[in-house]
Amino acid sequence: MRTKGIAMSARARFVATPPLAPVVAYRLPSDVRSVGWARRELRRRLRLWGVGGEVASSAELLASELVTNAVRAHVGQSAAAAAIGVRFALAGDRLRLEVRDVSDGVPVVSGSTGVEEEGESECGRGLVLVDALASGWGVVWDGTGKVVWAELTVTAPGVL
Repeated sequence: MRTKGIAMSARARFVATPPLAPVVAYRLPSDVRSVGWARRELRRRLRLWGVGGEVASSAELLASELVTNAVRAHVGQSAAAAAIGVRFALAGDRLRLEVRDVSDGVPVVSGSTGVEEEGESECGRGLVLVDALASGWGVVWDGTGKVVWAELTVTAPGVL
């Protein structure tokens, strides 16, 4: 059998290309521009994976907060530590966002309302959003930094 200039066995069959793997990881510069890039890439991946609506909107907001925190954590670090890691994974009904930085600082959720009193730091308010929107979140330390992760429940999973 000959198809489009390719010699094939008579028993050969074309197989559909499998969907994109529902896990991607990136290494980004520790720069504020990485926040927008990560958000846009997550939006693109979620479209490819068939995830939209409120879950996609919440995921973009969570990714923005986590990447912003990682960029802030790198302030004052050496040039060798100038990159952050970002990973997005879809497994079953769970969307997991992970952001790695070199800081050993502990992420802290400020006040339950997220409203800072006059003169207080802005840090910690983004984690109030993470805590409110994510179905779960946490931190894993590995000796050279940490990974802050957040998960969302995908009620109608897309293409896996």
